[in-house]
Amino acid sequence: MLNIKELLDKVKASPYREIVVCAPHTGVVEFAGLKPGDKVRGPAGDFKEKPGTLLASLTREKNRKPIPAPEKGVIEAVHTQHEGRFVEAGEPLVTIKHYLTRKEVIELILQEALFLFRAPERAKYYFVPEVDQKLKVSGKRSVKVHEGMEFLIVSRMKRETPLAYSGPEGIIYSVYFGRGDNVDEGEPLIGVCPEDQLTVIQDVVARIQSEWEEEA
Repeated sequence: MLNIKELLDKVKASPYREIVVCAPHTGVVEFAGLKPGDKVRGPAGDFKEKPGTLLASLTREKNRKPIPAPEKGVIEAVHTQHEGRFVEAGEPLVTIKHYLTRKEVIELILQEALFLFRAPERAKYYFVPEVDQKLKVSGKRSVKVHEGMEFLIVSRMKRETPLAYSGPEGIIYSVYFGRGDNVDEGEPLIGVCPEDQLTVIQDVVARIQSEWEEEA
């Protein structure tokens, strides 16, 4: 049985996520003058078309590329030893302490509370037509899955094969992929909730929505 208080206390004890922003490719680094403690904003706009706060720039072959903050938060560290130097792709440049949003907290707890059925290989995944139709018409929680049920189609290198569910019986509570997305091996495809746990999980979500305070 889920312990709602224990799950919430665990997140409240560490309500942050550390984001390490790395060099996307090789180049010479120029930092934007930020220091630990400074606040940064993430991308904005309906389509996230407005980039976040400029953290640094990377110049390669006279091509200068800005590196914006991927999320809002507070600067925790700036690796200023790289200022004016050539760095390799993947070199850590800035660390941001990001306060979890209400939506992120819900996702974190759901991923602990639900059974996650994961991708067996890197491929594109589609629901079989009857499941897809039911999800579209009646919503995620209208589909019950059970051991051996063929509910997904795996599409890889022009071959399509059915994929059977393996795990506890329950209803599809969360879907973690989009139609046509390439999903990496081991990434969750769906989150399954046993029917007798549905009320408990809904209570968890309701409590987070009412109790979790968003950081300004």
